[in-house]
Amino acid sequence: MLRNHIEKIVALTDEEFSLIESCFHHKKFLKKEFVIRENDFVKEVYFIVSGLMKLFVNDPEAQEHIISFSMEDWWETDYMAFYTQSKATQFLQCLEETEVLSLSFNNYEKLCSQVPKMEHFFLKKALGGHISSQRRILSLMTMNAKERYEQFIKLYPSLIQRVPKTVLALYLGVSRETLSRLESK
Repeated sequence: MLRNHIEKIVALTDEEFSLIESCFHHKKFLKKEFVIRENDFVKEVYFIVSGLMKLFVNDPEAQEHIISFSMEDWWETDYMAFYTQSKATQFLQCLEETEVLSLSFNNYEKLCSQVPKMEHFFLKKALGGHISSQRRILSLMTMNAKERYEQFIKLYPSLIQRVPKTVLALYLGVSRETLSRLESK
């Protein structure tokens, strides 16, 4: 799965993939388990093999604000904390039982230096994530709730059945009741 994922962007020799594979560790998390908590040192980025996670922050009133969901074939972490090797400002929690391949910061740097094409791979993944973040920010600033809901369905049809309705409402910035009305239209 990992090799196929990487080779959508860069071709690998067997030797290169052997080195890449040796840098990852397989981990399993339970539903509702936290992978990252605010103030944890973030030492890893996660490639999701199976399952579903949410990345979120809590405001000073303990209100949860969901930044993103991540599922199979996606990458997730608190990127600011990972790249600066600092404490997390976000939480990463499993919405389903989740299996990941984790890559430490040291192994990330090792891969980028020993397999230079991996820098290109990680750049492409980062740019895709940046574009998704901009799309999300713009939707919150310029779209009404119905438009945000329709955009979510269009972009992530497989998530509609997997994300609990109360969690989806938080992501869209609406109440559970408003989400019910949007779904019935």
